[in-house]
Amino acid sequence: MAGAIVVGYTATDAGADAAALGARLARSLGARLHLVIVLPTEGTRSPIVAPERAYAEHIRAQARQWLSDAIGTLPPELTRTGHVRFAESFAEGLIAAGEEFGARLIVVGAAGGGLFGRHRLGSVASELLHSSTIPVALAPAGIAREDDHALPRVTAAIGIRPGADALLDEATTVASVAGVPLRLVSLMPLDVPPGLDTAAIGIVTDDYAQSVLEKARAAVDERIATEVEQAGGDSVEDAVAHLSWLPGEVILVGSSRLAQPRRLFLGSTAAKMLHELPVPMIVVPRTRAEAGDR
Repeated sequence: MAGAIVVGYTATDAGADAAALGARLARSLGARLHLVIVLPTEGTRSPIVAPERAYAEHIRAQARQWLSDAIGTLPPELTRTGHVRFAESFAEGLIAAGEEFGARLIVVGAAGGGLFGRHRLGSVASELLHSSTIPVALAPAGIAREDDHALPRVTAAIGIRPGADALLDEATTVASVAGVPLRLVSLMPLDVPPGLDTAAIGIVTDDYAQSVLEKARAAVDERIATEVEQAGGDSVEDAVAHLSWLPGEVILVGSSRLAQPRRLFLGSTAAKMLHELPVPMIVVPRTRAEAGDR
């Protein structure tokens, strides 16, 4: 898989989690890892902070030291570099870095105060999920304290809304490059547009799941095992809570049908899933070809 992985780094537990997930993905996908600290531009600095050049150089030097320390904790076999960037917002700086480095993914950690092993969206992740043109990987709290895994399996949550093709393409690519099995989780009966009969949708779930499986098998390397699992439950949260997970795996979801083409927007189903997921989530933008389906 060509390209790179950009990690939004801060010298915090969330930054360590993001770096750990970035390393896991980079190792599995053969990608270059870029740790990026984004500092505020002059115009966004608080007026109570002195604007002297010496102070700015001190902050930049501190950021470089944080990056050096973080890089030193990463597996030595990875190709990894650290960067200090300036932007009006952390998310804006990460997107610019992602475009500069040709990133396949931007990785960020959970907001402070979240439960161990769970997700909690902070302001940076929320802004990314409303503006990024690059897939965003969300690291749950505490992932840096897990064993040093490579990806054992890729799971994709496949629904019936626009964006499913882009998600399936990304999931099969990740599984193929990583050389791991692909699991397609069908949330079809739980993810229906308003006004449609859930019971009627459920009747065709088996045929739909089979068609998705056939399409995935045609797209993925024949050596990659592919399976479809129908997530059962009374709600999205209930279904996700009953899924089994392998240590180190990730789940891919599509962005909302309300998202602009090639941009992200976390839909209601993915947001519900996020509350129960104990593994990293990667949100994939829709393609431009689906713009008319919004």
